[in-house]
Amino acid sequence: MKISIIILLIVILLTSSSCKKELPNEIPIEPKLLFKSGFESGVYIDNTAYADNEDYRYIKGADNETGFSWPINILGSKNSGLHYISDDNHQATFAELQRVIGHNGDATTVLFQKENYEFLDDTQCPYEILDITEGTKDLYIKYWIKMDSESLVQPNMWRTFFEYKTKDYGDNNGFRLIAFIYTDNDGIPYWVWQGDRNPSSPIWEIENRSIPIPKDEWFLTEFYWHWSEGDDGRALWKINGQIIGDHYGPTTRNSKPIDFIILTQIYGNANPKHQWIDDIEIWNRIP
Repeated sequence: MKISIIILLIVILLTSSSCKKELPNEIPIEPKLLFKSGFESGVYIDNTAYADNEDYRYIKGADNETGFSWPINILGSKNSGLHYISDDNHQATFAELQRVIGHNGDATTVLFQKENYEFLDDTQCPYEILDITEGTKDLYIKYWIKMDSESLVQPNMWRTFFEYKTKDYGDNNGFRLIAFIYTDNDGIPYWVWQGDRNPSSPIWEIENRSIPIPKDEWFLTEFYWHWSEGDDGRALWKINGQIIGDHYGPTTRNSKPIDFIILTQIYGNANPKHQWIDDIEIWNRIP
């Protein structure tokens, strides 16, 4: 009798476990590649100065190696480009495609961005993914980047190369996620991963002084976030596979969706500075 009861209990447990696995919300969602490009043959920068477009220049064309086309149109975006801001007629900052030796030792086409001097406080030339309509979804971004060394040894300076902003950030009602490099009094650089309500009011901040900042060499940068105003939010930043910061908590504010993503940024008071970008991948989650 006891044996029969034990067998019956085992059958019930196995059946329950099997049914649980079949629930729709238990089925794992496969990562999906949304965009991939190394700026190879077929990709170009349209330097036409279009009227009433706030001095944007557009990367266009299909990457013949990956099949993906520019401009980037993830998350419902319909408009993306290089944005020249307070650039002194493109003298203070500029961007172009160059042929260089890439991270794997082979010749490759890359995006080159440079800031020569600060014409105004907001001088910059970012690549912006604009007009996002699906700004509450998860996203994973990775690319290779190589930065100069001179801008990374000046005392008490800063630069950034990635961020996103939610709607109403400019009105102090939104949220910004941003990756910084600061230098201390001795000119030693360190990483800062930050979520804020405005540039002077961080909501959370992670400093990392233990992982060295590569100078004049290629390194891999990775960003992932789960959009949320609660404890289930997440913002992860890695460099060469090492975690710079892994924040659990708010990645927005006042339930504001992401408005635009600055995929590659050249901005900060450490000048002159420059960088190369290559092999961009964007996924709907961590692959």
